[in-house]
Amino acid sequence: MALYSEKVMDHFNNPRNVGIIEDADGIGEVGNAKCGDIMKIYLKIDGDIISDVKFKTFGCGSAIASSSMATELIKGKPLSQALELTNKAVAEALDGLPAHKMHCSVLAEEAIRAAIKDYYDKNGIEYDKILFPDPHGEEEHHFEED
Repeated sequence: MALYSEKVMDHFNNPRNVGIIEDADGIGEVGNAKCGDIMKIYLKIDGDIISDVKFKTFGCGSAIASSSMATELIKGKPLSQALELTNKAVAEALDGLPAHKMHCSVLAEEAIRAAIKDYYDKNGIEYDKILFPDPHGEEEHHFEED
């Protein structure tokens, strides 16, 4: 049995929605110090709908595939639906991830939540703080942008 599903390999080899949205309405950046993966999600929001989403991920194939799939799952959806996206749903959409790579799908969920929180904060939109817990409390890691 292959370690990775065909969908994981497809999203790794042909990732969707890669890039930066220069005038993003919300940006979420998360990292896992233990594995070295860093994920950054950019959202463009029209009304309550995610009209565009891009990502930059520094990490393994599972992290890239999880980022790609997560962006596909929230594009065109209302913010409330994007907030319901779980790491389990990302992993299932990829036809599974090895147990030792499930943290990659967790990063995708956390990056989306962080981007939505950033949008809410920038626009003074009230939200339930329980929806946005600090997942790790670990030191932050950042991309160097060109």
